[in-house]
Amino acid sequence: MRRDTDGPDPAAAGTRAMETADARLAARLGELRAEQGWSLGELADRSGVSRSTLSRAERAEISPTAATLNRLCHVYGRTMSRLLSEVEAEPASVLRTADQPVWEDRASGFVRRSVSPPHPGLRGELVEGRLAAGADLAYDRPPVPGLEQHIWVLEGRLAVTARDVEHLLEPGDCLRLRVWGPTRFRCAGPRETRYALAVVLP
Repeated sequence: MRRDTDGPDPAAAGTRAMETADARLAARLGELRAEQGWSLGELADRSGVSRSTLSRAERAEISPTAATLNRLCHVYGRTMSRLLSEVEAEPASVLRTADQPVWEDRASGFVRRSVSPPHPGLRGELVEGRLAAGADLAYDRPPVPGLEQHIWVLEGRLAVTARDVEHLLEPGDCLRLRVWGPTRFRCAGPRETRYALAVVLP
């Protein structure tokens, strides 16, 4: 089917929006490092992320993976949602579906929708996570030690590993935990897994 070339291209618009978000994230990462007075080498030592990856991420040459962002959030004392919210416009009291920030880790098959982003004066946030079939996402540390999480599976099967224990969750199941060490989220079924994640700062 031939496209009407005079009208807007939704795919192109989505790509431009993603590129703009990546650029804002890159700028914010550079600002956070500058605020600490760290060189790229010092940040690499603190985060365990290579200097070259940090440099390319701050120049928006690459979009950092979820694992990389998690390490940087740990160093800067932020949750991932809080970091991502800092590159978005001021959050409104009511966030319509179309306005909820979406971030994608293409390498791991992970899509993260910030349903209720961090807001001044609030300690909690709500996230929708989607893991493609076969996706396996590992975090070597929490962004904030002692972070409280409530993981409610909506569709598919989700395996969550914390403190060396794997919990296999079916639709409707909810796992509650405080995160102190490594965690792993794995799509444990043949189809995409969708879950809600409530996060509360300690």
